[in-house]
Amino acid sequence: MPRQVSVIGSGAEWETAAEEVGRLLAERECVVVTGGLGEVMAAAHRGAKKAGGQTIAILPGERHDAAHEWADHVVVTGLGHARNFAVAASGHAVIAVGGSWGTLAEIAFAKALGRPVVALSGGLTVEGVEVVATPAEAVEHALGATR
Repeated sequence: MPRQVSVIGSGAEWETAAEEVGRLLAERECVVVTGGLGEVMAAAHRGAKKAGGQTIAILPGERHDAAHEWADHVVVTGLGHARNFAVAASGHAVIAVGGSWGTLAEIAFAKALGRPVVALSGGLTVEGVEVVATPAEAVEHALGATR
């Protein structure tokens, strides 16, 4: 089974970094999991697709068509923010890019589940979460922690 890595976060200013994370993960044959909506989530999937990778979108609502165009597989939950648990749990590791309250919840769930979590510098800072400077470092750290 290929490794799945959840890319979490938000903020349009983080899209370039998220796209790079998605691309690098796909090049390492990882499946990229996100919450399936815009900004960081769409960018990570876009990067993965440009590199020939596979993507999974875990949506908060009940409509498949709410997912962005780069989602290969769509999971509708009807759970609203509670779907953050599924996003965090679905990755063998988690990479945070930017973010806000939903990202913070996903980090907490991932840590509670024992998933390795890494965050890009300039985004959320959470005690116990490794902070790295570049998308390449984030991918290396995340994948190194899942061996």
